[in-house]
Amino acid sequence: MLRTLADLFDAMETLSDQLYQSRLAALRACRPLVHCITNDVVQEMTANVLLAAGASPAMIVAPEEAADFAAVASVVLINVGTLRADLVRAMRLAIESAKAHDKPWVLDPVAAGLLPWRDAQLAELLRFGPAAIRGNGSEIRALAGLGSGGRGVDSTEDSEAALEAAGHLARLHGCVVCVTGATDFITDGERVLSVGGGSETATRVVGTGCSLSALAAAFIAASPGQRTEAVAAACMMAKKAAEAAAAQAQGPGSFRTAYIDALSR
Repeated sequence: MLRTLADLFDAMETLSDQLYQSRLAALRACRPLVHCITNDVVQEMTANVLLAAGASPAMIVAPEEAADFAAVASVVLINVGTLRADLVRAMRLAIESAKAHDKPWVLDPVAAGLLPWRDAQLAELLRFGPAAIRGNGSEIRALAGLGSGGRGVDSTEDSEAALEAAGHLARLHGCVVCVTGATDFITDGERVLSVGGGSETATRVVGTGCSLSALAAAFIAASPGQRTEAVAAACMMAKKAAEAAAAQAQGPGSFRTAYIDALSR
């Protein structure tokens, strides 16, 4: 059982382009239906990213409908960005339904470590065993009890600094943990896949991180037996698209459009 940061670095691999292409082909072959209970700011961006990548999004957020829809969806995404009481109820109902119907769910712990009520809700959600967690360095460290969170939704820790926390979380909850940054690290607590590249401009466009969590959920639904590779493939797709978008964008506004176009290619 890996325990130290050195162990995790020793176990690190890079995701091959061949494996990426195979996971992408699987995604586009099955076109998974992603049930997104996500924050109000990023719903449109998340939907567009999923559609461009080859998945099918649905934003069903009412508590009265969440359980029924989770039962028919391929995977559930839970993003706590604009958290409120009615959404917490919908999230729990959707997760319980997903678990009952053997569907995976993915957690995006936006701003973990920042506010006590938010952290209490995240602790409760974690009891239901996510298939994967995707966050920035500050969020992952806070969720593991090793940090106090970032500055709002912005990370004050790089992804490498959070790798040990990611490994701890993965072992503790039996899931895949993805910590994103200049280099993305994806671990199941035993092995680590790294994905480099991308563009700094992506950090200046609202929704690129949150939509990556949805993309990871879609890849997991398409490759349920290869969750670590699936999440890494989502990261690689986003990095490749960001590089392509940055090559032609004039700024964050045109980057957003070019990014979605690049995902579709």
